[in-house]
Amino acid sequence: MLGKIIFQAIALLLGLWLVYNLLSHLAVEILWFNEVSYLSVFLLSLKTQLGLWAIASTASTVFIVLNLWIAQRWQHPKPETTKEQIRVSSVTRRIKLPWLMSAVVALSFLVGMMLIHYGRAALNFWQPDRSSATAPPLLPPRFDFSSIWQILGLPPGQIWWLGVLTIMAIPIICRPQFCLKAVGLLMSLCFGAIVSGYWAEVLQYFHPTLFNRTDPLFHRDISFYVFILPGRELLEFWLLGLFLYTFLAVALVYLLSGDSLSQGIFPGFSRSQQRHLYGLGGAFMLSIAFSYWLRRYELVYSNRGVTYGATYTDVTVQLPVYTGLSFLSLAIGVFLLWQTVFWFPKKKPWLNRISKILPIFFLFCVFTFAVLLPNAVQRFIVQPNELAREIPYIERGITLTRQAFGLDDIEVRTFEPEGGLTYEKIQANDLTINNIRLWDTRPLLQTNRQLQQIRPYYKFANADIDRYTLKSDNNDTEKRQVILAGRELDYSAVPKEAQTWVNKHLIYTHGYGFTMSPVNTVAAGGLPDYFVKNINSPNPNKGGGLETSSQKISVSIPINYPRIYYGEISDNYVIAPTNVNELDYPAGDENVYNSYDGRGGIRINSWWRRLVFAEYLKDWQMLFAENFTSKTKVLLRRNIDLRVRTIAPFLRYDKDPYLVVANANLYEADKSFSSTSRNYLYWLVDAYTTSERYPYSDPGDDKFNYIRNSVKVLIDAYNGKVFFYISDSQDPIINSWKAIFPELFKPLSEMPVTIRSHLRYPVDFYSIQSERLLTYHMIDPQVFYNREDVWQIPTEIYGNEPQRMEPYYLIMKLPTETKEEFILLLPFTPSQRPNLIGWLAGRSDGENYGKLLLYQFPKQELVYGIEQIEALINQDPVISQQIALWNREGSRVLQGNLLAIPIEKSLIYVEPLYLEATHNSLPTLVRVVVAYENKIVMGKTLEQAIKAIFMQPKPTPPIVRER
Repeated sequence: MLGKIIFQAIALLLGLWLVYNLLSHLAVEILWFNEVSYLSVFLLSLKTQLGLWAIASTASTVFIVLNLWIAQRWQHPKPETTKEQIRVSSVTRRIKLPWLMSAVVALSFLVGMMLIHYGRAALNFWQPDRSSATAPPLLPPRFDFSSIWQILGLPPGQIWWLGVLTIMAIPIICRPQFCLKAVGLLMSLCFGAIVSGYWAEVLQYFHPTLFNRTDPLFHRDISFYVFILPGRELLEFWLLGLFLYTFLAVALVYLLSGDSLSQGIFPGFSRSQQRHLYGLGGAFMLSIAFSYWLRRYELVYSNRGVTYGATYTDVTVQLPVYTGLSFLSLAIGVFLLWQTVFWFPKKKPWLNRISKILPIFFLFCVFTFAVLLPNAVQRFIVQPNELAREIPYIERGITLTRQAFGLDDIEVRTFEPEGGLTYEKIQANDLTINNIRLWDTRPLLQTNRQLQQIRPYYKFANADIDRYTLKSDNNDTEKRQVILAGRELDYSAVPKEAQTWVNKHLIYTHGYGFTMSPVNTVAAGGLPDYFVKNINSPNPNKGGGLETSSQKISVSIPINYPRIYYGEISDNYVIAPTNVNELDYPAGDENVYNSYDGRGGIRINSWWRRLVFAEYLKDWQMLFAENFTSKTKVLLRRNIDLRVRTIAPFLRYDKDPYLVVANANLYEADKSFSSTSRNYLYWLVDAYTTSERYPYSDPGDDKFNYIRNSVKVLIDAYNGKVFFYISDSQDPIINSWKAIFPELFKPLSEMPVTIRSHLRYPVDFYSIQSERLLTYHMIDPQVFYNREDVWQIPTEIYGNEPQRMEPYYLIMKLPTETKEEFILLLPFTPSQRPNLIGWLAGRSDGENYGKLLLYQFPKQELVYGIEQIEALINQDPVISQQIALWNREGSRVLQGNLLAIPIEKSLIYVEPLYLEATHNSLPTLVRVVVAYENKIVMGKTLEQAIKAIFMQPKPTPPIVRER
């Protein structure tokens, strides 16, 4: 009795603890989403997930348990029942022990495989990793022959799965009623978890937006494939698994009833058992019919042929086969349900024969027509005449891939190099020359870490290229390309002895300031020439503390309030303001302190909130801390990547957020705004809408085959506020999300102008489009089939290692344009040849933002490519001798990015050379190499090298001077 009371008490405490844990997590999520002003987004997604989970789990549980209860009632009685009673109740032949054992083991293994398959799928949605860079996962694969073969065909190192299946089969055979109910409950939970995991697809299913484009096979709007088809596939995935498991479980109950294994024989299925199995078999076949009908549409994602999407074999063979199998499955399902409803006490012989033949006939049709026939047609009919038969389908693949990746919006122009570039023309393009990037982000970050980290606990996680407009004394302005790096706080670098709870959560709360350096100038000793640097001019009233290089920079770049509470490496929560002063920044031998007064964070001014957060954060010291005030708040999810993914997990985010310094005045209309919480530092993150459902679109190596840069996300580095702006209002997917979450998105016109001027064509999006363009610039199907004109991205020498060239930002005047603009550029070369064939410009300024221009060189002209220029540089005797001289013990030369710069109708090539020590690296810019046509010059500065080429009447040898 005492033991029972103790057990009940433990169970009660455990239940209360689980409820407390669940409610704590729910309360914190509600408080956090309320803090970022997106509570309605969280509540809708939560209600959708809970609703889907409840529907799928409850319906599955009821269906499985009800059928198992019916099977328990209709199973064969125990052995004490006379053999005559069993014989009378049975209408099918007896099954002897060898066949019975084989059937029972096979069905038990199938049950185990189903649990493994659906359990794996469900685990993908149990506490999802929001820090992942990927968008929501694809729909899980069906449980079919390929799934079974995948489990059975595991390599020897993973054969332990068969042991797991054996262990699962033994209790099912020994105690079928209990085990099958338990497995059914687990399966129901899996169904609920999987269906609720696709809450985003379900919401989009009910909020589709037309693409106003149709696929060429079924002539349905693309929205059907992007929004409708995934929802139907999810329903099919659920019903197929539910009906199949229930059929297997009920069959096992019947086969094991009456202690058939102990008796060594199964007496046969009774009439009621047959009706039950016919009913479940009919439901399963109807789900099969639904599945084959959907597979017809999935042919537009086939990769069988020479191009992605439905090709000759898919359209002429596989499509009719799937249609036929769908109708055949429908007929079989209706026939089985008809026998269930209209059961005849005495069946006619032909009905029995049909019932026995139908499963074998169906499997024969599947294997013959769905597997053998298409492969035979592909091999013996299509492949010998592939081009002739596949041309219309190649055209479809080209057209729709270009649509899906935005390649059909690229404006193509011819770039005919004219030569004859003079120093006068160089001077006429001084804005381009003055913004040629000599400093790369990698050596600059190394230099920053040596000179600008100030303290070990500061860290420059990244450096970003942007452009800023600088004011001069006569009210003129100048656009300059700069590299900006935020000085964030890395608590892991705090000395171990100082890593206390108070320091971690109350004192070391934020980073401070940034560095800004022009991309094209060098200070004394070859170091970066900083516009903004250091922390040595404290102004406690404004929070200033950064040093500028001139008055022009001071009036152009707002440097006050440079605190970074939310950043790229901020991964722990902090508590502020408290009675403990926060470290603001070091000032000589002393420290300057600050108290947070921003809008971010959740107040913990009551004991219940402390209790909830203590459980959520698993930090019980919060309950006993005495330094909190009525204004104390917890700042959660300070990592900007995690922050935006938590709010909108259905978007795909760029891997390179960048820092912007601007006076945005985001809160001017808010009367609760305090001027003391002003901020000038913001993070911009590009977000993408993607889909793997665009018909005929080739995904390449990506997991999606449609992408748009539809959203710009702005994060306040001090207050933590997050704003989502729609940058592509023509994208149907973002319009669908806007219909679902109207309060989440704002039009781009509402973004402050000072922030909008810093929008960039995103590198990730540009790189994906460039990869597709390498092949899909060919629009002639025969040229595409023969791969006659495939391009490639050139290779450059960076440091001392070859690497694939990366896109780079430039301020330049495009040919035929009247003024300079900020662009993203990447050159291309033909496959297997090193000369340039073209270059792609992504525009970022004003009304031209988001446009792509492709400049192609005439194929009859030879234009030096990146690899050829690298070879000419490295084989120049004077330059190679100087590099070898520097590459002595203790130092080495790093070759920077080789940039191809279009000027007028010509190309010049610029490559910086850095010198660094092998230990305690502090890279310095020591030389600049400039190449034009067949001239190569190395100078101490860019200006010197340009003059050496363009101001000499004749080609001159390279200039090499010692430092």
